[in-house]
Amino acid sequence: MDDITSRDDEKGQELAREKGRKDEQDMQRERELATEKGRKQGQQEERAREKGKGGLGTGIKIVISLIVLAIIVAVVAFLTMSVSVTNVSPGGSLPFTTMYGVSFPEGQAITIGNTHISVLSYQNELISDIDGNRQKLVVGEDRVIAERHALITTLGTITLMDTNFQINLKYKGNLDNRAYFDMAVHTSRQVPDMLLKQLLPPEIDARPI
Repeated sequence: MDDITSRDDEKGQELAREKGRKDEQDMQRERELATEKGRKQGQQEERAREKGKGGLGTGIKIVISLIVLAIIVAVVAFLTMSVSVTNVSPGGSLPFTTMYGVSFPEGQAITIGNTHISVLSYQNELISDIDGNRQKLVVGEDRVIAERHALITTLGTITLMDTNFQINLKYKGNLDNRAYFDMAVHTSRQVPDMLLKQLLPPEIDARPI
């Protein structure tokens, strides 16, 4: 009887040990599955982050490329800008006026469009020479540059400005070998200051007033 009981106890213990080993194996598999799931999730998140970075980087590259392209086009347009001034029959409507304060260096020939101008002060008078036509001016007197036609193009064919213009100069006096004038530029069309200044040489230091 004791032998039967002993065998039953041993069998029960063996079954318990077997169940314990099985439970341990199940727990180990669950741990492995959890570890593998976490690893895969981590990889997916990393790929998502890399993809996001890649998309952002691509967007920045496109924006930079567009900015560089715009700068190149602007530089090429500026370098290929061409100004053509020709004579025209006067009398057209010139309803738009832009005012500048300018100063001419005395004794130096200045070109505005296709007009050559030089000035030289003598006592209280100014001798102004416009295309060989000399005229004495005192403070407050005007000198007119006859109507002309101006055409500004860029990139060979693109027209930026196409207008008739006439310039009125009012003598303001001289200082330090420079003759000062109020300059009124009358145009047949509204012209941006940036383009209008293409007609005016830097030597006269034209400033809007």
